[in-house]
Amino acid sequence: MGTVAMRKLIPLIVALAAAGAAHAHDVEGQYTAADALSWGAEPWVLALLALSLLLYVLGLRRLWPRSRHARPSLVRQAAWFGAGWIALALALASPLDSSGSFSFAAHMVQHEFLMIVAAPMLVLGRPLGIWVWGLPAVWRRRTGAATRNPAVSAAWHALTRPLNAWLLHFAALWMWHVPPTFQAGLASNGVHALQHASFLFSALLFWWAVLAREGGTQGRGAAIVYLFTTMMHTGALGAMFTMSEQIWYPYYGSKAQAFGSTALEDQQLGGLIMWIPGGLAYVVAGLVLCARWLGRTPADAAAGAGR
Repeated sequence: MGTVAMRKLIPLIVALAAAGAAHAHDVEGQYTAADALSWGAEPWVLALLALSLLLYVLGLRRLWPRSRHARPSLVRQAAWFGAGWIALALALASPLDSSGSFSFAAHMVQHEFLMIVAAPMLVLGRPLGIWVWGLPAVWRRRTGAATRNPAVSAAWHALTRPLNAWLLHFAALWMWHVPPTFQAGLASNGVHALQHASFLFSALLFWWAVLAREGGTQGRGAAIVYLFTTMMHTGALGAMFTMSEQIWYPYYGSKAQAFGSTALEDQQLGGLIMWIPGGLAYVVAGLVLCARWLGRTPADAAAGAGR
């Protein structure tokens, strides 16, 4: 059945590429087949996307004259942030979102965009400091004072500690794929928003721990371990979907027929997406870290060990 499910990937991609006019996604609404391929998102989602981009642009404009020697770094960060923002917008406001109410496989593509495409790119864009610079001067001073608060600092370090971030991401992924919680997200807009927020937030913490805090031999080695173990447990979950002969989420019922699939084939395809492309992303990230590790000069290694 896995081979049959794999063949369904092509018509699904073609169907998504043929998306129609804008329409806000509402998991509680009644859908027609055209709604499965609609663009748009709820107004508050679009507002947050626009605000995040506006703050980044304003912050970058204010930082640019002050950072002549750091401009190449700022350009790289801005490129990463822009790519991550586009991926996030595609995940939340493209037909990936609306078709997720019809197809489990489409829902898995959306989740992968959130967790293994948008999240690491946004982390590499390092937006927090630039967002602060985008605020009015009074708010900027207050935000800086708040971040120096011992309680806030302790909470941030606890959340971004690699093991804690790994555990939070693990818990979010598995908790939301338990049938009752996943189905609750399909039936309620509020639960659906909470599901996506927890996926994105835990993924941002995970990739921050892996990409932004790795330093020295021990830190980089630990980052590779966290990537490998995440690949293993996400791959295991994907394999369970792919191999199962039971329908995990009856909510979908016959809706997958909009993409030419049975519910079981759609579930198996979603499992394959999580298992193969999803796992490959962690492998690629691990190989990049290994290459950087092996390519360091002795001076770089000594500097990293001294941090």
